[in-house]
Amino acid sequence: MNTDKQSTICVRLDKWLWAARFYKTRAIAKDMINGGKVHYNGQRSKCSKIVEIGASIKLRQGFDDKEVVIKSLSEQRQKAAIAQLLYEETPQSIAKRETYAEARRLNIANNPAPDQKPDKKQRRQLIRIKEF
Repeated sequence: MNTDKQSTICVRLDKWLWAARFYKTRAIAKDMINGGKVHYNGQRSKCSKIVEIGASIKLRQGFDDKEVVIKSLSEQRQKAAIAQLLYEETPQSIAKRETYAEARRLNIANNPAPDQKPDKKQRRQLIRIKEF
């Protein structure tokens, strides 16, 4: 990536999130920003915010909260390998995501899905239990 070219480039926040492959479309990126799921340098921002190298972005992606630092700018969507060079996830964010993922795995192991739907008698028993 050419640094001379990047120092003069102005990229909107929604366009950078799309180019870095956090969201599949710019419309989804825009909805997430407007919905408060993306924080730029610790504050909510608008889609038209011009991003800078070194800024931190907190975003929600599925079940995961990520905190990344912008390393490079791009307004074009490229290969995933190149897109990963645009940012660096903080070590605290990685550790936090791993602990939450482990907790989700343990929760699934402790609460297995039933083999079949409850019949009428079992549904009535569940309703009686929930009333207390």
